[in-house]
Amino acid sequence: MNAKPQAPFAHDRMPRLGVLLVNLGTPDAPTAPAVRRYLHEFLTDPRVVEIPGLAWRAILHGVVLRTRPAQSARRYEAIWTPDGSPLLVHSHKQRTLLLGYLGQRLKAAGLPADYCPVELGMRYGKPSIADALAKLAAANVTRLLVLPLYPQYAASTTASAFDALGAALRDVRWVPAIRFVGSFHDDAGYVKAMARVIHDDWMKNGRPDHLVLSFHGVPRRTLELGDPYHCECQKTARLLATEMGLSPEQWTLSFQSRFGRAQWLTPYTADVLGKLGKAGVGRVDVFCPGFVADCLETLEEIGIEGRAHFVASGGKELHMVPCLNTHPAWIAALADIAMRELAGWLAPPPDAAAREMTKARAKALGAPR
Repeated sequence: MNAKPQAPFAHDRMPRLGVLLVNLGTPDAPTAPAVRRYLHEFLTDPRVVEIPGLAWRAILHGVVLRTRPAQSARRYEAIWTPDGSPLLVHSHKQRTLLLGYLGQRLKAAGLPADYCPVELGMRYGKPSIADALAKLAAANVTRLLVLPLYPQYAASTTASAFDALGAALRDVRWVPAIRFVGSFHDDAGYVKAMARVIHDDWMKNGRPDHLVLSFHGVPRRTLELGDPYHCECQKTARLLATEMGLSPEQWTLSFQSRFGRAQWLTPYTADVLGKLGKAGVGRVDVFCPGFVADCLETLEEIGIEGRAHFVASGGKELHMVPCLNTHPAWIAALADIAMRELAGWLAPPPDAAAREMTKARAKALGAPR
C-alpha cells in the first residue's frame, strides 16, 4: 500500500459532507504544446478510444498528435477569453455559485453554512480530480457526493470520471463514503432551466425558424454495446421540446463532433444544418443540451464552423443559444440535485454535533478548548 500520509485524526473536528463537480477539462493555453498534452491525456483514455492499444498508439503518435494539436490550438485561440478557457471560467463560477446556494439551504436547515464544501475537478487537465479530493480531505469531508456535469450518461464521459476517481483514491488512506450521480438527463429542474435559457434568449433576440438540439456524438457501436447515451439524449430532447411547447416540425435532434471514419450516432449536426440551409430556412438556432457550460464544441464548432456551413449552404442566419453556464435557474437546479442526492447525510453524527457545540460554547466563553 502506498497511500499518502494525511493529517492525524482529530476527535474534535466535525466530519463534513462534500460535493465534487467533475467536467471534461481543457488545455492550459491555446497553444500547440498545451493542446498536445491535453489530447495525449484525453486520447489515451481507453474509455474514450476503444481501439486495441497497439493499433491506436501507432495512429495516435504517428498521425494525430503530429497534426491535430496545431489545428485545435487555432480553434481554441478563436474562443479563448482574457480569463482563460471558457469551460474552465464557467465551471469555476458554477462551483462558487453552487457553494453559496448550498450554504444558504444548509443554514436554513439549521446546519453550519460551511458544512458542505464544493470543489471542481477536471477529468483531463487542471484542476485535477486528485487535487480536488485533497482539498476536500483537508476540510474533513468524510461523505462525498461526486456529481459529473454530464447530463446524459456515456461510458466515455461519466464512467471515465468514475475511473479517475478510483485511481485518485488509491493514494488516499481514509477513503470517504461516496455517492456518485450517473446522470440527470430527465431531471425536471435541468429541463426547466434549459427551457428558461432558450426562452430568455428568444425574448432578447427573437424566435428562429427552426431549433436544432445538438448533442455531442459517440460511435454508434457504443449503442449496440449497451451504452444508454443515445436513449438519454432522445429523452432529454423530447422533454425539452415538450416543456417549450414545440411541435415536431419546429425542432431537430442531431449529434456533433464526429471523429474518425467509423459511423457515429446520426443525424450529424453538419448534415442537418446543410439540409436546412439548402431548404431555404432563414434563421436556425442551435442549443446544446449535453453541455452545461460553453466550450470549444459550442462556441467554435457551432458558433463559428456551424454558422459558416449553414450560410454557405444557403441559410441566412445561425444563432447559437448559450449553454446553461451560470443562469440562476440552472444553479438552483444543480443545488436541488445535490440536496436530493445528499438526503440522509445532511444531519451530522450526534457525537460530532455535540463536540462542535461544546467547542463553540467554550470559544464564546473564552475558555480553553
